[in-house]
Amino acid sequence: MCLKGQGTKHVSMQLSRGLSGLTDFLFKRNIDEVSNTKRRRLRPGKVSPLRPVPKHIPRPPYVNSWQPPGIASGPEVHDAKGIECMRASGRLAALVLEYAGTLVKPGIKTDEIDEAVHQMIIDNGAYPSPLGYGGFPKSVCTSVNECICHGIPDSRALEDGDIINIDVTVYLNGYHGDTSATFFCGEVDDEARNLVQVTKECLYKAISICAPGVELKKIGQTIHDLADKHRYGVVQQFVGHGVGRVFHADPVILHYRNNERGCMMLNQTFTIEPMLTIGSINPVMWDDNWTVVTEDGSLSAQFEHTILITEDGAEILTQC
Repeated sequence: MCLKGQGTKHVSMQLSRGLSGLTDFLFKRNIDEVSNTKRRRLRPGKVSPLRPVPKHIPRPPYVNSWQPPGIASGPEVHDAKGIECMRASGRLAALVLEYAGTLVKPGIKTDEIDEAVHQMIIDNGAYPSPLGYGGFPKSVCTSVNECICHGIPDSRALEDGDIINIDVTVYLNGYHGDTSATFFCGEVDDEARNLVQVTKECLYKAISICAPGVELKKIGQTIHDLADKHRYGVVQQFVGHGVGRVFHADPVILHYRNNERGCMMLNQTFTIEPMLTIGSINPVMWDDNWTVVTEDGSLSAQFEHTILITEDGAEILTQC
């Protein structure tokens, strides 16, 4: 689950470290503009009530407050025990995401995907990290077509030709594992297929350059170069982040060219989660304060992994 960020001023989901209200400045609020696309624009559906979590399952600290905690200062660097806990949470997140992907078909409602994800997570003794984060009402993010990120599962049924990003984060034994992928629903056109494929390639190419001592800014350079080659836009307002004992920590990972300082550290964990678009990279936020779509209605795709920096490079923690 990605963070908001712009330049050196980074905003965690709804609020910054200083709880500054930048939302209305960073995001246009308009869902009624007509787009050039042949696809029907997304519209909000009905959101079902909160799903319960058994009392014996440990909650992240932010759940009781329903306020976003912001970005925790300092990187997530782990000892041997912490690394094993990260591997366990990452493995579960990957399995949940894989299962969620099998549900994608025309006619299924995104709320039904949320229900299945929620049940699988709690059946494994974990907590669905998005649920209650800053008031987010569901256990997974489902971002369809022009939705860049943070789509709230609702009563809308998927249609043939849709693409959908499913973003899963689990909190297991005190550690978060965070991952996402974009799936095809039915018969998808070449325009959508190419966007999804290049976005996936961007993620894996960025991971391939990671190692101790490598500058973090090289992630953005790598992604942006590949996106430019295929003439896709790179969304800049949402970023990767450190993850582990807390949901969102330093460093902030920018997916576009930048001059931010900082280098990767041995045994550090963070996410890389590029969001590419066919058209405009400008985001429009819905009135629910979560759902973010492209300004022109053009398609957006995203892939995400949690990685561990090792002596040999990077280990992907969120793969089956």
